Parts: sequence; structure tokens; C-alpha cells
Amino acid sequence: MMTNDFCAAIFDLDGTLVDSMWIWKAIDIDYLGRHGIPYDETLQDKINGLTFYETAVFFKENYGIRDSTDEIQQEWNDMAIEYYRTKVFPKPGAIEYLKQLRRRGVKTGIATSNSGELLSAVLTSTGLAEYMDSIHTANEIKKGKPAPDIFLLVAEDLGVDPADCMVFEDIIPGIQAGHNAGMRVCSVYDEYSVERQEEIIAQSDYHIRSFTELLEPSR
Repeated sequence: MMTNDFCAAIFDLDGTLVDSMWIWKAIDIDYLGRHGIPYDETLQDKINGLTFYETAVFFKENYGIRDSTDEIQQEWNDMAIEYYRTKVFPKPGAIEYLKQLRRRGVKTGIATSNSGELLSAVLTSTGLAEYMDSIHTANEIKKGKPAPDIFLLVAEDLGVDPADCMVFEDIIPGIQAGHNAGMRVCSVYDEYSVERQEEIIAQSDYHIRSFTELLEPSR
């Protein structure tokens, strides 16, 4: 059972707080198709944890995309933003757990590899922004996960020692980033990472299939 002796909870967004990982595969298939390039089933493993910019560089260098990295990112944004506004929802129990953390006086933050524009869209549509004390994207730092930079940035913003933070993540680079930051990590089940579930659990301090497992009984 996960301990409650932490002062701050830092959450990844996609696949952790919200059910959205399906979007990126759909966008990758559609985007590559527009350029006449077949989808590679190993692609997600290759880009997991990269920042939005780093992913654009990867596509440009590995698929010979002629568009600039800015143009690539803008096209992805255009394809994704409507999904985030209308078809992405919090994981079961996520909102209730954030409310519970609020009642306990635990500070909360988001550390995501997603873009600020898409982050803003989903936070507004889901109401998650209301429960966050600090929100940062990996585009604000030099290195994406598994480097610890994004988690350390959020901890600094919250004014909390990294050792007093609990990270919630769904992928291995994120778990490694949390540990590299000197934080404990609770992995959250997501069906898009199911093939690496044993490794994810093995690398985590704690693991949950749903935030509902962490909810305190109502009085």
C-alpha cells in the first residue's frame, strides 16, 4: 500500500492523469500517412519521454520531413487540440484524489512532456487546473525525461524538497526521471504501456491500477 508521508504530489499528464495516449498513435499514423510513410509499431517506444520539440526533431531526422520543426509541431497541435478539448477525460478517481490531497494540505503539480497549448486545452476542459499549485512543461527545460529537470523544476516551484515528493507516472522514462530527481515514484496503469507493465512495476516504489485505490472511505 502506498504511503502518505509526502508533502507534494507531482503528476505526469498523458496516460497518468488523463486517458489520452491513444491520441498520439492516431496522430502519428495520420501525420506519417500524409507524407506517404508507413507507421512503425516501435515508434512510441522510441519517442516516449521526449519533449514536443525533441519529437519533432526525431521525425525530421528519421523520416526526412521537409517541414521545419516549428511547422511539424504546429500541424500536430492543429490535429490534437480538438481531441484534447472534447475527447480527453481524467482517469477514474483522479479528480477525487486531487481533492483528497487538497484536504490533506499536500501540494500538487504537473510535469509533462506535452505542449503548453494542449496542456491548457485539457486542463480547462477537464477542470484539472483548479487542483494544481504548479504546472510546467518539458519545453521549459533543456532535457526531457528520463532527465530529472522537469520534476526538479516543479519541486522548486512548489518550495518542496525533492525527497518529500511523490511522482505519479505511467512510462519508464518518467519513472526514471522521478528517481533521478531523488523522488519516490508511484506508477499508474495505462493500457498503452501494458507490454512493459512488469518492468514498470519493478522500477516503481508503488503501483496502482486506478486512483480509486487511493481514495479514503467517505464518512
